[in-house]
Amino acid sequence: MIANKKIILGVCGGIAAYKAIELLRLLTKAGADVHVIMTRAAQEFVTPLTFQTLSSNPVHTELFNLIAEQEIGHISLADQADLFIVVPATANIIGKIAVGIADDMLTTTIMATKAPVLFAPAMNVNMFSNPIYQENEHKLRRLGYLFVDPIRGSLACGWEGEGKLAAPEAVFEGAHAALTEKNLRGRTILITAGPTREEIDPVRYISNHSSGKMGYALARGACRRGANVLLISGPTALTKPDGVRVVAVTSASEMQSEVMARVSACDVVIKAAAVADYRPLVRNALKIKKKTESTTIELVKNPDILAELGAMEQRPFLVGFAAETDALAENAEKKMREKNLDMIVGNDVSQIDAGFNVDTNRALLFFRDGSSCDCGLMSKDQLAGAILDHVVARLQTR
Repeated sequence: MIANKKIILGVCGGIAAYKAIELLRLLTKAGADVHVIMTRAAQEFVTPLTFQTLSSNPVHTELFNLIAEQEIGHISLADQADLFIVVPATANIIGKIAVGIADDMLTTTIMATKAPVLFAPAMNVNMFSNPIYQENEHKLRRLGYLFVDPIRGSLACGWEGEGKLAAPEAVFEGAHAALTEKNLRGRTILITAGPTREEIDPVRYISNHSSGKMGYALARGACRRGANVLLISGPTALTKPDGVRVVAVTSASEMQSEVMARVSACDVVIKAAAVADYRPLVRNALKIKKKTESTTIELVKNPDILAELGAMEQRPFLVGFAAETDALAENAEKKMREKNLDMIVGNDVSQIDAGFNVDTNRALLFFRDGSSCDCGLMSKDQLAGAILDHVVARLQTR
């Protein structure tokens, strides 16, 4: 959603202005055409040259500065923008926009645009909690302006509390959400991700190579589309997606309990987790000592969560995954039929550029009506988008 979009980045006067540089880097890396507007106060913290060098575009600092003979700068930028982002958004800029003051390049351009405007506030905790500021923010929210909430932490002024600028990655995610069609608004989606671990003793366990990246990409994508997303995740090293409620589990039995307790409230369930098929019959309370040349661990089947969901009398739209190393199409279609799924995502995890622990994937999508789709090689975020597009289309005809 970011690639080839024209984004206006407004930078205001605050110590957090330096973090706008990292946000600019994220936006340009994602393929956005970024034009920076700096207030006079912002230039006290960071130089325009920094932003010009990283954006490869001139930085706008003055209101009365014609770009071309017949082109008025703030109107031109306002008309061309796909999205405005203001980082850091000070109490001053939010107050001005709330009451319609347009007295510099940034405020004038924001007042003239029809593009969505995303504010990332940053200020002293007492300023943030001031009822005047809060009223201004609430007014802008009611009018459709977007916000990435500040976080709690140590502030530059020495205070501790709410008002610290959200991480650039969180603002970047907010930009994605602002540019994404909300075609899943009002839907509740449950997604499972990552591996499960089945303990042998306090030291050892049985697991698999799943990193959770595909499930987390699906959670991000669904949240951007306006869905209420619940992510039930096995152990991963991934960062919690912004706006997503995460329930951490370890074993297949724990995942089963969490999924079945919540499924009745869901419109869609996407089972992207790589759940262990077996677990040890006995979990030893003490570490097993290395005494013999070989040993035997008896395994028993874990609950089949996907089959249990498919057998429900009134079930949500159900999407499964088939991680295969051979006969991908045959195995995936068989799994879809046997477990009564609406859709299944099959991928060959033996390929080095797909499957576990990589950022890309190759997938075949199969549907209950007998149709299929070959997604080819793409990033996991792109594949998540393709999967969700099909989910949206089929929910509309269900």
